[in-house]
Amino acid sequence: MPLKNTNIVSAAQTKFGALEGVTLREIFSEAVNKATIDAGVPKKDIQAAFIGSFIPEMLIHQGHTAPLLLDFAGLKGLPATRHEAACASGATALRAAVMAIESEMYDTVLVAGVEKMTSVSTSGATEALAAAADDQFESSIGLTFPGVFGLAAVAHMQKYGTTEEDMALVAVKAHKNASTNPLAQFQKEITLEKALTPRYIAWPLKLFDCSPISDGAAALVLTSNDKAKKYTDLPVKITGSGQASASMNLCDRKDLTSFSASVEASKAAYKMAGLEAKDMDFAIVHDCFTIAEIIASEDIGFFRPGEGARAVRDGVTALDGDRPINPMGGLKAVGHPVGATGVKQAVVAYRELIGDAGPNQVAKHDAAVVHNFGGTGATCVVTVMRRGDV
Repeated sequence: MPLKNTNIVSAAQTKFGALEGVTLREIFSEAVNKATIDAGVPKKDIQAAFIGSFIPEMLIHQGHTAPLLLDFAGLKGLPATRHEAACASGATALRAAVMAIESEMYDTVLVAGVEKMTSVSTSGATEALAAAADDQFESSIGLTFPGVFGLAAVAHMQKYGTTEEDMALVAVKAHKNASTNPLAQFQKEITLEKALTPRYIAWPLKLFDCSPISDGAAALVLTSNDKAKKYTDLPVKITGSGQASASMNLCDRKDLTSFSASVEASKAAYKMAGLEAKDMDFAIVHDCFTIAEIIASEDIGFFRPGEGARAVRDGVTALDGDRPINPMGGLKAVGHPVGATGVKQAVVAYRELIGDAGPNQVAKHDAAVVHNFGGTGATCVVTVMRRGDV
């Protein structure tokens, strides 16, 4: 049965990138202020907060961040919970907020995600991110996430004939879309030749196949149907939500060309919404690496297994294609402040659905699917969203 009572009435994000001279709480507060005060939603109307943040303990030596962040953002005293699911932290916070609205426990809540990753060195951030993998069997013996997704890329290449050029084309598309997104970390287009420059991070993945280390925050305000009209004439409905998990380590996976949690979460979200993949006008997927976008496009049902790369080659997933994916640039070019990503993805979908994406606006924008996963797909959350007037 579709979700019936949950609306996004405002959405905002900070610029993503290396945000020097600002703290975690300042970045968080900026996003919250944009989604509340600047959007005409009084902070006094917020009844609870759901916050995605993955590893502040390792990045800025700060735990117990939910009350700290709310206090600084002028929301002291509210029920506040921090959600941690690696790169899916933001989407699990969103899912919890949806359940809170649907259950009628609250009628107006805040969802926010934040991460400050550039406070440590690249090696320090890599070590922190490795906490999302199985330490005993993978990260402690040197298998980092570029290596993990490199293995997935090799498997996809061997099974379906996917090439390094196919993956590079994902990067070219991402940077082209991000070039007109003022909040993106990278706002310059790249050529295919540059994307194929052989600076390998973990073969066959090269520098431009990998998302960057980033700072940033994003925020949403969710309301019940009765409250939505108070804030906007064009809310976005959340009609389906699915979550699934999978084995943390690769040795227990039967297939590296697909992530089972993505498949199952997508099925659950579509079923709840009463829709199918073919009903979605565009998708926002978790492209932490270029191969991840190709695999995700197949796992969410946009394309059959093995056909995701061809769709990129044929321009199907381009901003003006038949099935646009990541029209504002995705993690690859916009940035990937881990705890913020799942919320930022929903912000992007919201803006596209209400027709507020500027030069990054997709032509058809009645329904969207948002895919956010953590680790090597050990956690996946998929959300189906529709324009409120559809």
